[in-house]
Amino acid sequence: MPWAVDALVFRREPHTALRERLLTSAWLIPAIIGAVLLLPTAVFAIVMALVLLLAAWEWGALTGVQGSVPRMSAVAALAMVLLLLWFSRAQPALLLLVAMAWWLGFAAALPRLHAHPAKAGTDRLLLPLGLLVLAAPWAALVYLHGDFAQGPLVVLGLIALISLADTAAYFVGSRFGRRKLAPRLSPGKTRVGLYAALAVAALALLVTGLLLGLSSATTLALMLLGILTVALSVVGDLFESWLKRRRGRKDSGVLLPGHGGVLDRIDSMTAAAPTFVLGLIVLGFAA
Repeated sequence: MPWAVDALVFRREPHTALRERLLTSAWLIPAIIGAVLLLPTAVFAIVMALVLLLAAWEWGALTGVQGSVPRMSAVAALAMVLLLLWFSRAQPALLLLVAMAWWLGFAAALPRLHAHPAKAGTDRLLLPLGLLVLAAPWAALVYLHGDFAQGPLVVLGLIALISLADTAAYFVGSRFGRRKLAPRLSPGKTRVGLYAALAVAALALLVTGLLLGLSSATTLALMLLGILTVALSVVGDLFESWLKRRRGRKDSGVLLPGHGGVLDRIDSMTAAAPTFVLGLIVLGFAA
């Protein structure tokens, strides 16, 4: 699910739950827009880091880490990785490539995946994976924000793209969807909803290419990148659903009333941001 607007806002929920969701959205959406557009990249990086560190705390719970001190160790490890990435000042293309390879691999495994209850104790393989899953979108968005022409607007555009695709998937899937996309992980997702999301992504990037006066080849490449980005954003969502179902949890946390935890808000972006920024680098859009 994207950071800001998502189709869940419009679901028919009990009055209290819907009220909580709308109240949270009322401050969350302006906060995201303001942070993206108004903050210098260094401050934006700090704010993003705080968001990802909160997500790391929730990641610890989803991987079976017990106790505050061990979970804080996971948070501290991510903080060290983010500091190293910031001070290295290197283009994050290799990190983004590794992240994208992981998401493609998980996508390939989805048809055979079952959300069996996790064994007691910590999933030790998932702890280091969390560093990749959470550090890559931070590196992608910070790099996009500071090193691309009109970077803040492009960051906001990416968030809008994922939100628009998610909304299209929900409404079209609810109206026309029959075949489930991944019923063992997310019974609400349908195949026709996914197709609608991909079509909206392609259309949005087509309009973007036309407005910017890009060549036909570049516009087509952007459309394909948008389709891949949205497809993997769904994979990111399903990955978090898999983690939660293994631990018998509905949400990753309770920090955002009506929305769940931080991971519940950024699960799509963990896969979408590395994919999109890596594609822009390959297409030569880096400043």
